[in-house]
Amino acid sequence: MPTEAAHSFAPDGDVPIAYMARTRAYYAALGYETPYRWAYHLDAPFAPLGRRLSECSIALVTTAAPYQPDKGDQGPGAPYNGSAKFFAVYSGPAEGAMPDLRISHIAYDRDHTSAADLGTYFPLRQLRLAAERGRIGRVAPRFHGLPTNRSHRVTMEADAPELLARIRQDAADAAILVPNCPVCHQSATLAARHLEANGIPTVVAGCAKDIVEHAGAPRFLFSDFPLGNSAGRPDDLASQELTLELALRLLESAPGPRTTLHSPLRWSEDHAWKRDYASVEKLSPEELARRRAEFDRQKRAAKGG
Repeated sequence: MPTEAAHSFAPDGDVPIAYMARTRAYYAALGYETPYRWAYHLDAPFAPLGRRLSECSIALVTTAAPYQPDKGDQGPGAPYNGSAKFFAVYSGPAEGAMPDLRISHIAYDRDHTSAADLGTYFPLRQLRLAAERGRIGRVAPRFHGLPTNRSHRVTMEADAPELLARIRQDAADAAILVPNCPVCHQSATLAARHLEANGIPTVVAGCAKDIVEHAGAPRFLFSDFPLGNSAGRPDDLASQELTLELALRLLESAPGPRTTLHSPLRWSEDHAWKRDYASVEKLSPEELARRRAEFDRQKRAAKGG
């Protein structure tokens, strides 16, 4: 009789991180009594791709922020920097020099990645290469920044409609949304739902599987990587190009709403990194108190206080 080992089961614990449960436990340990309510939908809108991908204009949507020299450290591995946040949809040219975008303002996985490689969280270079090769018709003239907002209402009633208006202005046929932190994944999914409900096919390319599927993404490309690497591994162009190609395939082939495609890429053979993000078991009462004080300070900084 074959043994379990013969079936090549994955090691215990080598499963996607349960970010919703992990972050609830983390903030409860910091002393916040009201648990956050994550957006939840049973169904999802779905807009079929109306033409061949080689004829389509593809828009890129990011939760990264433009670098602000007066806002403190925003470089690779910088501590969380609430003052570098942005609170309204912004746009930038998709042609010319690569923009200087950073993710110091959000909770990516600082233990296991540094955000030193722009290509891991902002795949504009990969999208340009796809256009040069004829895989897509063209890159839309602008990329768009989507705020990370804990308020479902603000995302759905303000940010998503503004994003739709800008994508329509650019005559884009579809959009790829690339979130980074846990709440980013929720915001991107809510925005994707709004775009699809208004006829714009989308793919959310991200690393927080539970959050995106809970919120009901129409199409989701899941990479089982540390947060901050939704577009591929750092300093690995082949990984980044494959990640974009998988997103494009999903645009073409998704049979209907709530389609998830798992990337075959792995972060490493050792899955121990999955135990660390927002893990309260390793934190002393003194460290929890320090983090609570720092979190409150960063909230004030984000509000300009």
